[in-house]
Order: sequence, then structure tokens, then C-alpha cells
Amino acid sequence: MGRDLDIGMDDGCRLRLRIDGREGAGSWVVMANSILTDMRVWDAQVPALAERHRVLRFDQRGHGRSDASGDPLDFDRLGADLLALLNRCGVEAAHFVGLSMGVPTVLAALAGAPERFRSVVCVDGHAANRPGGEAFWSGLQKVARDQGMGALAAATVARWLKPGDAQGTAGRQLERMIAATPLDGFLAAAHALKSYDYTAVANAPGCPLLALYGDRDTAIAAGMQRDFGAVPGVRFAAVGDAGHLPNYERPEAFNAQLVAFLEEVDRQP
Repeated sequence: MGRDLDIGMDDGCRLRLRIDGREGAGSWVVMANSILTDMRVWDAQVPALAERHRVLRFDQRGHGRSDASGDPLDFDRLGADLLALLNRCGVEAAHFVGLSMGVPTVLAALAGAPERFRSVVCVDGHAANRPGGEAFWSGLQKVARDQGMGALAAATVARWLKPGDAQGTAGRQLERMIAATPLDGFLAAAHALKSYDYTAVANAPGCPLLALYGDRDTAIAAGMQRDFGAVPGVRFAAVGDAGHLPNYERPEAFNAQLVAFLEEVDRQP
């Protein structure tokens, strides 16, 4: 049985989180959502994890039921949010899973407190912004301002999922989730994505790292090879027939890769 909590940050912003799994179960797994989604994007992972782990999910600022700050964000702030949630929930160390925007959020937290990390799982995300990223996000901000979040949601689902999935139940559910994202929350997060660089911490994480991606998200996959290819012992794994949200689009295949990695790390002394 899960429980929802609202946790106040040092600047007064309140973040919504949820904890699933049995009290006293195994290691913690902490999951950070992508831009334009909320913690529900991980719904299909919880049953696969909750028997052996405590699972902490949260809505990043301006997404889901978490407050928007009202100011442009950076990942130092988002990483500090993540560490503050750990402190408030009594989580000493955990496996961290970041999806898209969640990747630099997790890496920023890793830079601040590497001793809290049992492992890192980076899903369809980069350690640093790519060339042209500022123009890309500025363009999406303009669409959201001029045409509304509904128009941005439709275009995003078409880009993230393959046509059959985008037009089906999963696509419609995702479109509703994206459209419900507050405009100011999206604008602030997009600002953070325009410029960030956690390459140094990504290249020397000090813990096991899995880079996991949808095989149809080819540009992201190539970027992840560049970002994480020099990490000692890094694992790369593709989820077949999946795009930018492989955990959402192909949950069974994604879960198999994730669970196997976490179990292997937990068996290590």
C-alpha cells in the first residue's frame, strides 16, 4: 500500500512524492520523471519493484502536483530538491533512476552527495545539453505560450511514441498527462534543459551505471554513447521497439532490464 506525501523545500515550494513497497523491504529505488510528465509515468515499474524494494517517486517542480517555483530553473536546484526529499524521508542510500530530464536531475544530486548512491540508471537522457538544444527548447516554449499545452502535448506524443502507440490508449493517456502540465512549470524546466553539463560526474560516478534507452530514440541513444561510453564498467542496454519513454511504451521489456541490473548490484558486497 503506497502513501502520498507533500514535502516543503527551503524556498517554500512543496513537492508531491509517493512511497511504495513494504516497510523493511530491500534497497530504495528513487525515480525522477521527465519533463512534461509526472510520477505516474513510472506506474508500470512499481509492481515489478515493490516486492523487493522501497520505491520513492516524486513530481519534479512544476509538474504533476508539485508547486512551480515561478522562476527559471537549473539542475543544481532540481538536484538539491532530490537530496532534500531523501533527507526528509530518511533514505540514506538508494538506486536512482532518471528519465530524460530526470537524468541531469539525478546527476546533479550525485555531484552533491555521491555517498548516497548505490547505482545510477540513466534512461533516454544526456549528461550535458546538445548543440542546438537552446533553440529547440525555445521553440517548444513558444509553441506552449502561443498555442497552449494541448498543442504541445499532441506534438510531443507524436514525437515520443511510434504511430500505433501514439494513437492508442497509451498515447491518449500520455497526451492528457502532458496537457495537464502547468505552463509555468514547463517553461521553467525547459529553461534548465537549455544549458547544463554534468559530464565530469557522469564520467566518474563512483557507483554502477546503466544507460538504458529505446532503440527508436536514435539521436538520444547516440548521445548517451558519447556521454557515458568512457565510464568504467558502464552497461548499455536497448529496449526494443520503444522511443523516448521505453518504461512507458514497453514496460515489460524495460522492467526486465532494470530489475536484473538492480538485483546484480544488490548482490555485490
